Amino acid sequence: MLYALSALLAVAIILLILSFFMNDRFKDIEQQLEQFSISSMQESYQMKKKIKILEEELLADDMDFMEDTIPVSQGKKPSMYQEILELNHQGKSVEQIARETSLNEHDVLSIIKQFSSKR
Repeated sequence: MLYALSALLAVAIILLILSFFMNDRFKDIEQQLEQFSISSMQESYQMKKKIKILEEELLADDMDFMEDTIPVSQGKKPSMYQEILELNHQGKSVEQIARETSLNEHDVLSIIKQFSSKR
């Protein structure tokens, strides 16, 4: 009986010592997950940065296009633009302005944003 207990104790000590030297699988998985997380955040940041640059380029191109389409010879905004800005200044909603001018809401909103940013 004493031999059996001694053998069990020896095996337990050997297994305990071996467990310290074994490679922990959970640490490996945790490191892989952390690395994946970091790389996905970096990719997300880069994509957002590229999208922002593209939006700025499109906005600049759109502004150039709008400036080219506005008649310069008049020296002032065309009457449709004036009407939209006046209605906006009166506090009317974009929906109301769109109904009164027979334009869609997106066009009205872009005209308001374009000319209100130039003031």
